[in-house]
Amino acid sequence: MSQEQKLYFFNTLTKQKELFEPLNPPFVGMYVCGPTVYNDAHLGNARPAVVFDVLYRLLQHMGYKVRYVRNITDVGHLTDDSDHGEDKIAQRAKLEQLEPMEVVQRYTVKYHRVMDWLNVLRPSIEPTATGHILEQIEVVQRIIDKGWAYEVNGSVYFDVPKYAQSHPYGELSGRDPQEQLANSRDNLEGQEEKRHPADFALWKKANPEHIMRWNSPWGAGFPGWHLECTVMSTKYLGETFDIHGGGMDLVFPHHECEIAQAKAANNGKSPVRYWLHNNLITIEGKKMSKSLGNFITLEELFSGNSPLISQPYTPMTVRLFLLLAHYRSTLDFSDQALQAARKVYIKLLNAIRDLKQMRYPEVAKERNEKLEKEITQELNKAWAALYDDLNTALCLTHLQALVKKVNQFRTKADAIGEVAPEVFARLQTEMPLLWENILGMKEERPEAFEPLLNIILKHYAEAKAQKQYDKVDAIRADLKTLGIVVRDGKQGIDWAYEE
Repeated sequence: MSQEQKLYFFNTLTKQKELFEPLNPPFVGMYVCGPTVYNDAHLGNARPAVVFDVLYRLLQHMGYKVRYVRNITDVGHLTDDSDHGEDKIAQRAKLEQLEPMEVVQRYTVKYHRVMDWLNVLRPSIEPTATGHILEQIEVVQRIIDKGWAYEVNGSVYFDVPKYAQSHPYGELSGRDPQEQLANSRDNLEGQEEKRHPADFALWKKANPEHIMRWNSPWGAGFPGWHLECTVMSTKYLGETFDIHGGGMDLVFPHHECEIAQAKAANNGKSPVRYWLHNNLITIEGKKMSKSLGNFITLEELFSGNSPLISQPYTPMTVRLFLLLAHYRSTLDFSDQALQAARKVYIKLLNAIRDLKQMRYPEVAKERNEKLEKEITQELNKAWAALYDDLNTALCLTHLQALVKKVNQFRTKADAIGEVAPEVFARLQTEMPLLWENILGMKEERPEAFEPLLNIILKHYAEAKAQKQYDKVDAIRADLKTLGIVVRDGKQGIDWAYEE
């Protein structure tokens, strides 16, 4: 695999696939919107985490030095995802009779735990909104000073109509700004402070009952949800950086507002070169979300404690389920889809385990050029799929095709000698590399699993040698209940996960 391989992304901003060319190679700056930590992480939260984890791994594999920033939203995200309603964290704090930061701490710890189970690498920096209040106040003041925002009764709003006169508001979402402004002109009910309904809050005045508040030049209040990401991303990655990722549901208004704020604060400079968005997870065709109440938490998936599933699913099964669809396509959740993902996981796990144990024979056989070509092509196509807009689904298709080659070598060990040593070495190196290092998959088993299994197989071999077939059958049956099958082959006794 050439390190000079070119990487292409579908850029939401330009609506086309583009060659990735970082601003300052070998450095790459990537920002991804993280969770609002007021509840347990659900499957919808896992998709962007896993998708951009794969991208992070791939960029590092290509030799880039990646600064990956993924934030924690711990203030300012209101219940209706706009400028109204109660802060989600404050609302949870009242329900549970806790301090807001207790809620934040509890669900941040739980988020990290499930991400670790999913083998999601930690970002380089994980800033919190509450840790950057001063920077947010400074940016709000800068936007006011430049004439793009106004203060009313202690709240500060971004002036969208004024901005839209000279800037393409709607450039990311593809929405016509004039149509948006016209359609919302008369809808000011409950928003009387605003000059226009399309205006959005940079800073909100805190009502007397609002728990989370900070002093500012405009009075006690809290930052707007959109502002937080603009401030944290540009603080750590610069006024213009390479990649901004997140779910497709954030394109408008969240990411659209991020662009407007950043341009207003930084003299029209575009903050992001490549906008990447993963599509939604659906249940029966409807978006999975906490607000709709049709979500399943990751802990429920792992424990099986949900009416939506028939059994528990391991973290690697869930991770693979997320990667078996292209990140820009919708992914429909179902028990059957998870079961199918589990089967794929076991097949690939067995094949890669077998592949790592294989050795090239001392005496090569007559070359099978057809087999060599097939192996080479499948590896090339697997890599090419990832470099073509991070197509993990297609990559996995080619890895599954390679499983057949590995099984062929397992059942007929001397067949390995039919391919050139360099072809076999490439297969033995790159198939695990793709599976483990790039796709982030791993084998799930207890620490003492292998030694204990070897002891059991030793007793199995002794029983078989002594023709104690009842004992042989009993050991086989017991292991099968654990998902382990015993293999009796010409090379001796081995085991595999049951497929």
